Amino acid sequence: MAMAKEVERALSGPEKAAVLMLSLGEEHGAPLWRLMDDDEIKEISAAMANLGRINAAIVERVFVDFASQMSSSGSLIGSYESTERLLTKTLPQDRVTQIMEEIRGPAGRTMWDKLGNVNEQVLATYLKNEYPQTVAVVLSKVKPEHAARVLASLPDDFALEVVTRMLKMEAVQKEVLDKVEQTLRVEFMSNLARTARRDAHEMIAEIFNNLDRSTEAKFLTALEERSRDSAQKIKALMFTFEDLSKVDPSGIQVLMRAIEKSRLALALKGASDTLRELFYANMSERAAKLLKDEMEQMGPVRLRDVDEAQVQMVQVAKDLAAQGQIVLADAKGGDELVY
Repeated sequence: MAMAKEVERALSGPEKAAVLMLSLGEEHGAPLWRLMDDDEIKEISAAMANLGRINAAIVERVFVDFASQMSSSGSLIGSYESTERLLTKTLPQDRVTQIMEEIRGPAGRTMWDKLGNVNEQVLATYLKNEYPQTVAVVLSKVKPEHAARVLASLPDDFALEVVTRMLKMEAVQKEVLDKVEQTLRVEFMSNLARTARRDAHEMIAEIFNNLDRSTEAKFLTALEERSRDSAQKIKALMFTFEDLSKVDPSGIQVLMRAIEKSRLALALKGASDTLRELFYANMSERAAKLLKDEMEQMGPVRLRDVDEAQVQMVQVAKDLAAQGQIVLADAKGGDELVY
């Protein structure tokens, strides 16, 4: 009994309200939901969605008047699904959708807080299709460091136009700000909540990176039989082109001997300066000069062609590692020796 009292005192106000609403169920809880304002509903819904399992003895002690509403198991389980199902029975669908999206979406109390937790590339991809003035308003409301990353991810001309608008921007009327916020909530945050946050191939590649080589090979072999294209995408993601910077000098030299010079030049066209210098440092001065000259003579090249050349080099590196000719750094930061 003392333990029950202790846990009861540990519950916050919103958590107690969440247990109450779950206990009341759909029919008896509906009148209470209708009396709450949006902030109250959001606060209680968030607590409900993260409530987890509540011991029946605690529920009975705190909410004895509603014990008859509990399930036969004598406990309650709060989840996103049960919360959404309950709200759907008592509130208009648009309000339910908005509340659940705010619970599932990036952390933050206000819309601008939430935008500050959205990846800059994702946010920039959305904003580049908006009017520069709208983007100027958005970037003026988020934290400067996040605004800087988003700005750097926008197309150059568009970003310059946004900066120009920000320099000339006066105090934004509340009506305009409310409209921008509502548009972001409906068109951006809702889509962000509904869609997967990560590419499926990227997620699987990260998982496979943490498998030992034999288990990884077993899964990839089985996957190739079902979907060769997916298997190849995952392989490429498991060890990216820039990860070649982790290969030691002798390994780089082995890799260069296995790659046609024209393909190497094409791949390095899209490489970072650091990775380029790594390859140059493992060549003779004359060979490095010839490679640089070849890259300059290429002129502009299609990004797709560069990507294909880089993927080919990554695959050759993995094949050489499998044959024991080079060493690749593992995903945990250590070195995996291949014999």
